[in-house]
Amino acid sequence: MNNLRITNNLRITSIAALGLVVQAGGASAASLPTFAGATPALSALTVYSWMSPEIGAAWTAGYKGQGVTITFVDDFKSANKFSGNLGTGTQTLRHGEWTRLEGSMIAPSAAIVSQDFTSGRSVTLARGLNVVNLSYAMYAAAGYTANQIGWSAQESSIIKYAAGSAVIAKAAGNDSVAVGAANSSGQVDYLNLALVGKSSAIFVGALNSNGTTTQKASLAWYSNTAGDNLSVQKNFLTVGVAGDKTGLYGTSFAAPIVSGYAAVLGSKFTGASSTQITNQLLATARQDTLTNYSAAVYGRGEASITRALAPKSIQ
Repeated sequence: MNNLRITNNLRITSIAALGLVVQAGGASAASLPTFAGATPALSALTVYSWMSPEIGAAWTAGYKGQGVTITFVDDFKSANKFSGNLGTGTQTLRHGEWTRLEGSMIAPSAAIVSQDFTSGRSVTLARGLNVVNLSYAMYAAAGYTANQIGWSAQESSIIKYAAGSAVIAKAAGNDSVAVGAANSSGQVDYLNLALVGKSSAIFVGALNSNGTTTQKASLAWYSNTAGDNLSVQKNFLTVGVAGDKTGLYGTSFAAPIVSGYAAVLGSKFTGASSTQITNQLLATARQDTLTNYSAAVYGRGEASITRALAPKSIQ
């Protein structure tokens, strides 16, 4: 639990920092053990069935996230664990351990940093391009603005970095509502609200599969949408979450794919800023792989690492 103070002191709302997971088969939420770089299981750089096949071409071209740091702010300490399989065998892990493993499989040469989401400490940026993965939410009753929240040093630093210091990949949420809207319990994810309009923040929704022009994907039933806010639509991407293959459902497992893509992109465009990397991912998203594309549902569309890597330079 994280406590967010309402600064007018009318009330103090206790906010659950959630992993945004919808589990198949009734299992509960989860995470991973201490991570120390690529494991032997990842050394072959297998394109697993849950991944977009585009990632294999990026690796072959030499772009694996080298020179980029991905920080996962997530659950690395709780007793909550759940089972899944990302292709290397069934494991039972904490939520943060899962998101960290997934992102590291997409960008196997990236430097990986883990920070528990209850720490309250500022996130520290490394040299070079930084990506911060946020597969959690901070809920309070609807009716406030993000400016009324007394953020911890951790969230304050993240919100500041989203203005161009780091790529922030934020899981859009699993409430089947527009980003920033109240869910069925009357709660709003105020961390989402605080990131709206930030130049290097990306909201990540989940598709039910990786889309193609012949087998188009749809938004997963649980995923939040971009909604009518043009500022959200402009910075909203979707990627496939193959829960039927991995046992891992939720926008929690969409965000690490985009975090990995940002690192892969940064390993080609080594001088690019966080905002340039963000804009390149957004500008090259596909709409022709999506069923009944609408910006209010899918935002910019489905992320394409092939299209993002295509130019010789980016602006």
